[in-house]
Amino acid sequence: MALELQIIICSTRPGRVGPAVARWFDGFARTHGKFTPRLIDLADFKLPVYDEPMHPRMQQYQHEHTKRWSQSVAAADAYVFVTPEYNYSPPPALVNALDFVYNEWNYKPCGFVSYGGVSGGLRAVQAAKLQVTTLKMMPMVEGVAIPMVARQIGDDGEFASNELIDASATTLLDELLRWTEALRTMRS
Repeated sequence: MALELQIIICSTRPGRVGPAVARWFDGFARTHGKFTPRLIDLADFKLPVYDEPMHPRMQQYQHEHTKRWSQSVAAADAYVFVTPEYNYSPPPALVNALDFVYNEWNYKPCGFVSYGGVSGGLRAVQAAKLQVTTLKMMPMVEGVAIPMVARQIGDDGEFASNELIDASATTLLDELLRWTEALRTMRS
């Protein structure tokens, strides 16, 4: 059975470069061939600041946006969060989306493709890793960090990778596959 890898675009602001980076990673994951990738854009879900009356652990969702998000998250076997860094932190849209559901994330691995300035988004990833472990997810040590991302965006608006970034992506996907297969028994 094919393993679904959701590649989640975490920035929702206008002018973002996340979709270009995510499209590159989606194509890279398809070439890798061990997952069935699916691009997910948080902007499409229009999640407000958490507005459910019950704790997400109860899964008694009242709002249609939550039900849609729950179904999307539940469908995946693993995740890669494509995220920028905002003030040394993950974007609020990612933090909020993680908080919206609980059981749907449990016992699934996740990786990060981060981008930004000099740090390549690494500080945001470190903060996000704390949050995902609380959701019983397994964050990968391996990741893809893209410093000075603007230099990698061409005139056509698309992301252009390089040998180092590609090597990091291969390592991330290989490790993500190991954990996805290993955690399958915990999810059943």
